[in-house]
Amino acid sequence: MSRLTDKMFRKEDPNVYQNKDSHLVRSLTTKDFLALGVGTIVSTAIFTLPGVVAAQHAGPAVALSFLVAAIVAGIVAFAYAEMSSAMPFAGSAYSWINVVFGEFWGWIAGWALLAEYFIAVAFVASGLSANFQGLIAPLGIKLPNSLASASTGSNGGLVDAFVLIIIVMVALLLAKGASQTARVENTLVVLKVLAVLTFIVIGFTAIKASNYVPFIPKYHVNPDGSAFGGWQGIYAGVSEIFLAYIGFDSIAANSAEAKNPGKTMPRGILGSLIIAVVLFVAVSLVLVGMFHYTNYANNAEPVGWALRNSGHAMIATIVQSVAVIGMFTALIGMMLAGSRLLYSFGRDGLLPKSLGQLKHNLPNRALVVLTIIGILLGAFFPFAFLAQLISAGTLIAFMFVSVGIYALRRREGKDLPTPKFKMPFYPVLPALGFLGSLGVFWGLDSQAKIYSLGWFVFGMVIYFAYGIRHSNAKVSTKD
Repeated sequence: MSRLTDKMFRKEDPNVYQNKDSHLVRSLTTKDFLALGVGTIVSTAIFTLPGVVAAQHAGPAVALSFLVAAIVAGIVAFAYAEMSSAMPFAGSAYSWINVVFGEFWGWIAGWALLAEYFIAVAFVASGLSANFQGLIAPLGIKLPNSLASASTGSNGGLVDAFVLIIIVMVALLLAKGASQTARVENTLVVLKVLAVLTFIVIGFTAIKASNYVPFIPKYHVNPDGSAFGGWQGIYAGVSEIFLAYIGFDSIAANSAEAKNPGKTMPRGILGSLIIAVVLFVAVSLVLVGMFHYTNYANNAEPVGWALRNSGHAMIATIVQSVAVIGMFTALIGMMLAGSRLLYSFGRDGLLPKSLGQLKHNLPNRALVVLTIIGILLGAFFPFAFLAQLISAGTLIAFMFVSVGIYALRRREGKDLPTPKFKMPFYPVLPALGFLGSLGVFWGLDSQAKIYSLGWFVFGMVIYFAYGIRHSNAKVSTKD
């Protein structure tokens, strides 16, 4: 038993990660990370979630749901900024927790994030496909149902051909390297932000103050058992909205390819989150001010609907077109980060070592595996029931990173460098990050928790059957 526990809780030497990741090209700047973060965070969610959450849970107070979720995400972002500054390794939370707590806990944190990236790639690609098909339909272009549905058997659908094409296109772009990808990402993000700002400016002219009254509707229970109105409704909205803010992990996953990571990582993580919060809150306030929140019930495109019904049909078309482009930026960010996470597992031997091999100094073998799994999930299988697994997995990783700051501080200036950025208000803020993430996780529905448990049971089987036997980590004597 002692030998088993020694293997499970062995801590990776940070110098090993430094050496293994040294072959990755450090080419990404603060500007690139800001674009990557904004592109991933400000994606489909900003065009859909404000209306959906307002109608289902919070009413006009949906802006408060976004703000509370941002506060929790912001606290964790401080922890991410310090971790990535001290340990600029590929794999973000997986690699960090492996160093500060040991392999078993690193596996759990990484496995949680892996669920996020696999499912997020499939969901974003499927959403992009649906929106793209909606845009080309008025032109008379329509695929047969058998090639146009992402849900097996739904409306005669067998495969979503656009999902396959979209994921392969992004994979081919990523295979050229992070610097080339960053140039495309930067351009697309600028277009997307301009579209969001256009909606805010034009929508502001159609606001009616009466739509904000009452700002926090009276509490009642929805037919499905969820909360609406009051602080209960705002809290329910926070758990649903938190998915929008998980994108800053995609920045940290690429820290091994950052120029001067001690400065660029904190600026990219915190800067992109600030930009995203401002845009989310502004869109929420404008949207519920244009029309009464009840108009957005069961509305899959609240932003476009609000623009069309306020007399701006042309602007609605433009904004929705750019929304499709915005989903590309999110897909780029998710696939870039997911491939680096898979590479990290292979690098350490916890998954087949071929995943950790580089081709032209790029983890393209890991990218191929991520691409195949994303296509299988997005093009062939119904996966709506897994939606909240994205939030659940990420929140678990956020809890690990928050408490990991305590272990990190004891080693800074010893076997780990003193980072250029440190989480403020230590030791209080790391505890608040953990408790905040736990509170949001607790607000997820019971199905999400059950599916999370199933995912982790599957992960434990893989770890004990394969990972622990093939791990190339050596027991470290560092505390």
